[in-house]
Amino acid sequence: MRFPGIPPPTTMASSGSNSLIWFRKGLRIHDNPALGYAARGSTALYPVFVIDPRYMEPDPSAFSPGSNRAGLNRIRFLLESLADLDLNLKKLGSRLLVLKGEPTDVLFRCLSEWSIKKLCFEFDTEPYYQSLDDKVRKYATAAGIEIYSPVSHTLFNPADIIEKNGGKPPSTYQSFVKLAGEPSWISSTLLSDLNRLPSVGNVGNCPIIEVPSIKELGYEDTPEDENTPFKGGESEGLRRLKASMENKEWVANFEKPKGDPSSFIKPATTVLSPYLKFGCVSSRYFYQCIQEVQRNCKKHTSPPVSLLGQLLWRDFFYTVAFGTPNFDQMKDNTICKQIPWKIDDELLAAWRDARTGFPWIDAIMMQQLRKWGWMHHLARHCVACFLTRGDLFVHWEKGRDVFERLLIDSDWAINNANWMWLSCSSFFYQYNRIYSPISFGKKYDPNGNYIRQFLPILKDMPKEYIYEPWTAPMSIQVKAKCIIGKDYPKPVVDHNLASKECKQILYEAYELNKRLKGNLSGEDLENLRNKHEEDKRPPKSKRLKQTTID
Repeated sequence: MRFPGIPPPTTMASSGSNSLIWFRKGLRIHDNPALGYAARGSTALYPVFVIDPRYMEPDPSAFSPGSNRAGLNRIRFLLESLADLDLNLKKLGSRLLVLKGEPTDVLFRCLSEWSIKKLCFEFDTEPYYQSLDDKVRKYATAAGIEIYSPVSHTLFNPADIIEKNGGKPPSTYQSFVKLAGEPSWISSTLLSDLNRLPSVGNVGNCPIIEVPSIKELGYEDTPEDENTPFKGGESEGLRRLKASMENKEWVANFEKPKGDPSSFIKPATTVLSPYLKFGCVSSRYFYQCIQEVQRNCKKHTSPPVSLLGQLLWRDFFYTVAFGTPNFDQMKDNTICKQIPWKIDDELLAAWRDARTGFPWIDAIMMQQLRKWGWMHHLARHCVACFLTRGDLFVHWEKGRDVFERLLIDSDWAINNANWMWLSCSSFFYQYNRIYSPISFGKKYDPNGNYIRQFLPILKDMPKEYIYEPWTAPMSIQVKAKCIIGKDYPKPVVDHNLASKECKQILYEAYELNKRLKGNLSGEDLENLRNKHEEDKRPPKSKRLKQTTID
């Protein structure tokens, strides 16, 4: 089995030894170089997944069902993915060995008890896994265990791109694409030709369990209509990929940011992001499938807006995240503008719990985020802009935390990058361009069907008022059985006034970042925050033109 573009293992193990593949992401059989190498020449193969309490243990204090870091939808999606992986491994004469506990403790015990000579796991760029992997490498090296950790979650190796760029990540998408060039594996066959895996050896006294159910993890099961409609696993991911690629005209003409964020019966995108996040679908195989469609079309869109371009955006964000210390915060993050965001728990809760009084925003937050765990990219843009630079001026890190918990496709690099982008903290700086919480949704769905579906309290509101129900005369509100301020909240802010205030303080923050070359202290930010509170109206000479994205 050939896996191109993969770095060599640390040492050479003798054939006929025991191997362990440690699954974290990469929950698939196809295009899995770590699995292929672990199987090669091994007498016994131990496929392991560790239930990490950091991600899976119930947290009763969280604002939604789930663990400390993940909502129930993402946990369920992961369990479905593990069950599918187990089924696919069984077809090859193997099975998934699930254990519970702190990952390094569990792994060290397995490596010792099973006399493992070859340890394989997919390279992971996230700081948490980088820390785990450092500990594992030290232990394995000291024990004389061969380590093989290939890069297969992304199209390119982020470290290679950074090295090509003189030791720092490229600052723009265009420079990234130029540095990356064509993937080295582009002409290789990435679908697995495995027809058999070495059997699992004696597991000894290690406490192996089956893939647990939601209830077995300590959660209460929820009604089917409150769960995400997207089922986890490689089988479902490949089925969805195949269905998307069959619509060749749509693939060839894909153009982001176009698309209908109000489309809920059939989403206007592939919805492959959660399958890429967990590695149920290989981004490299996805890339090849798109290229195959494009080769057979007379014309097609190109990066950055094409479907291929979206995979390159993903790699760009992974590369910048990997090479930027403190990428997940504003403080001490060299690529992030220092901005005096509000810390306002009441506004944050109103946004998070779909109580802003703006139906377009609340429908997205209630149904697509909280219930489905997934949103169209333009819907994400709208609610992120509204929370930060558009209206509420709440810190992007607070919104990031909500998305990180509730999205089934929550991805450390991409989530942080998008929140910096949409708050105009990094990557994108046109802060005068605002997503209107009223007119933007109306452009796609003038009748308000999306709102009626996901905010049923407004289902009888006439279309003239459904995006601004507070403007409806009382007689209309009574007839629609929805009194604003009683049955549905009044708006938490005046959009026109709030957006102007947001832009003014961003203007002043940008000027201060420029003057101090980004080296703002906490005192500098507090002074700017206080100044804004004292005098919210900018001088006439400094007033800015507002552009609203309708």
